[in-house]
Amino acid sequence: MPGAAKPCGFMRRAEIVTYDVNEVAPYINWSYFFHAWGLRGAALQSQTAGELIGDARQLLAEMQGKARPQGLFRLCTAWAEGDDIVADGTRIPLLRQQVPHADGSPLLCLSDFVRPASLGGDDRIGIFATTVRTDLAFPEDPYKDMLLNTLLDRLAEAATERMHAHVRREAWGYARDERLGIGDLLACRYTGIRPAVGYPCLPDMSINFILDSILNMCRIGISLTENGAMRPHGSVSGMMLACRESRYFSVGPIGEDQLCDYARRRGIPAARMRQYLAALL
Repeated sequence: MPGAAKPCGFMRRAEIVTYDVNEVAPYINWSYFFHAWGLRGAALQSQTAGELIGDARQLLAEMQGKARPQGLFRLCTAWAEGDDIVADGTRIPLLRQQVPHADGSPLLCLSDFVRPASLGGDDRIGIFATTVRTDLAFPEDPYKDMLLNTLLDRLAEAATERMHAHVRREAWGYARDERLGIGDLLACRYTGIRPAVGYPCLPDMSINFILDSILNMCRIGISLTENGAMRPHGSVSGMMLACRESRYFSVGPIGEDQLCDYARRRGIPAARMRQYLAALL
């Protein structure tokens, strides 16, 4: 079991944080912004990229006071049981890598980075969601409307970055002495990881139903579709882990055996779980 960063507290109720657009804009990762527009490599030096970033910054100024980034997080007592994490009594089943690595390295699951129940004692994890709500819309201007939606995605991620720093340094406090600039944060040079739902190490969008039962995401205006996708579109959810050895990975393809086991652990019929995990099968 990897050594976890020593936690310094936890909460029974999720805490809400609210930011201005100007507060979180410096945390925007512009690389992902350009990627969403299909611009990379030499194209980032083009006139098109320059005009795009100029329009984005102008729209950000317009969004100040008209868009509301919010975050919701809860720090939970937790432990690992096999491929599950139990957080404040709520079981969160997870997926494990199943395709062997060429170098023979271990097949990973996020539960590997939480103290096992068999060792006794409790660990901690954080559960979070962020969103950006706005009444702005540009239905008559497809370009500006797409620009708005792209910025809402980036602002939700930026709000998550700022909130995670607050959690590490203050609310949880396992990294009170952290002194990292924004560039270091965007490069993930902090202790621990923040796997988001829908990303490679936490690919099952339907896990949002479990996270919602812990957070009550409607407190910041997030609702879930029948497949677990979040509304508004500019929303992010996931977990915060403090283990010093934790790292990001891709679950990748899984077999029928894990699908059935995961469905059993989730208490969902295998046929429905197959719909949720179609991209991994």
